[in-house]
Amino acid sequence: MAKRRLTKQQKTRIQAIQEKRRKRLDSKARQSLSEAGDNPALEGRVIIRHGATLGVMDAQGKLFRCQTRQHIGHPVCGDWVIWQQVDETTGVVTALQPRSSVLSRPDYSGRYKPLAANITQLVIVLAPKPEPSGYLLDQYLVTAETIGIPPLIAINKIDLLGGGLEHEFMRRFEPYKSIGYTVIGVSAKREHGLDLLIDNLKDETSIMLGQSGVGKSSLVNALLPSMKVETGRLSNATGLGRHTTSAATCYTLPQGGELIDSPGVRSFRLTDLSRQELEQGFIEFRPFLGHCRFHNCSHDHEPGCAIQAAMESAEITPHRLDNFLRLSQVADH
Repeated sequence: MAKRRLTKQQKTRIQAIQEKRRKRLDSKARQSLSEAGDNPALEGRVIIRHGATLGVMDAQGKLFRCQTRQHIGHPVCGDWVIWQQVDETTGVVTALQPRSSVLSRPDYSGRYKPLAANITQLVIVLAPKPEPSGYLLDQYLVTAETIGIPPLIAINKIDLLGGGLEHEFMRRFEPYKSIGYTVIGVSAKREHGLDLLIDNLKDETSIMLGQSGVGKSSLVNALLPSMKVETGRLSNATGLGRHTTSAATCYTLPQGGELIDSPGVRSFRLTDLSRQELEQGFIEFRPFLGHCRFHNCSHDHEPGCAIQAAMESAEITPHRLDNFLRLSQVADH
């Protein structure tokens, strides 16, 4: 369906509404800033964000509803920030601390918008049904390599496979194990089915990616049995109410580690990479890059291609090279 075009009058009305909202938020922020006064600067973690409201956790684990000082950037879930307390429940974020990593996606205008920060592990969730897409998996892996976050491939709903089908299905991911990726089978329904996943989540700040239907929500609910209680606590502390369940949120796992649950990753796709970034995203390509006869080799049909030679010697699998070529066509347009 074609996107409906807005009339000039509609655009003007929308801009006026947005400007009115900005002024109202600016007024609240200025009031909070004045009330913060000379209160000491503290470090905290952004646990939840919805619109201009941040839920910041202090060193003692208490949550504060915070406004953000202008021109400090765009704090998101997982960020470490400097903030000042206003009263027993509110505060003002005055500075954004440097990030070790950030997961972003383009907004409707094409500008990149951060979804979550300081992630240490990207959990790619697949399942027997819907049928796993190697092309989508490779997009996620390239994303992880590009932003420098180690990936974990978790095959969910493994309980759907009986007899020897489970072993046969897992063999499909042996090529990924052979190049250094961790692949595990998990089941939210099977007893002890999450043990291996829990072990891999300990001491990490993880976020889950995966197409619809692979069971991400079931995994989150199984990993966080007290999620309803936590959601209620966040709602009361931040005043977000029903918006709490639709906001990116950082949960502490009972067995250790943190899990960021973000609605923004549901439609996440790889976009806007140069050919060089795409090459580096396929980790098994790296030893052979720069050894092709032609410096601008597309790794498709040119003579003297080191990548093609590596595939012929079984050092690169054909399906990974096929996916690279498919993605490179997108990158070139």
